[in-house]
Amino acid sequence: MKTVKVVAAIIRNDDKIFATQRGYGEFKDGWEFPGGKIEDGETSENALVREIKEELDTVICVGQKIECIEYDYPTFHLSMECFWAEVVSGDLILKEHEAAKWLTKAELDSVDWLPADWTLIERIKEGM
Repeated sequence: MKTVKVVAAIIRNDDKIFATQRGYGEFKDGWEFPGGKIEDGETSENALVREIKEELDTVICVGQKIECIEYDYPTFHLSMECFWAEVVSGDLILKEHEAAKWLTKAELDSVDWLPADWTLIERIKEGM
């Protein structure tokens, strides 16, 4: 089974977390934390800054690593490094996602997260 290495930004603003809904692909309509694949030669942090700029036209500051989620989907293994992040500049413009929401701690369970992202929710609540 192939391994897909990705990074995810848990973007915080005061007491809210930014969540995005996939607009394409196998997991269309599922909710996730924004990010994407790490390219050859990139650090995880650099990949995350690049992906958020590409997907959301926003510059972020990457903070502390939360954890690396290892998750087996039916057709691939996902290795997802997750980091706290904050917006430096930009308006989080959706270029690839269908929708987005700022969620409070109490609202984190209100969206249909993709399976790998679900595994992170309790850790995020602890960190909020």
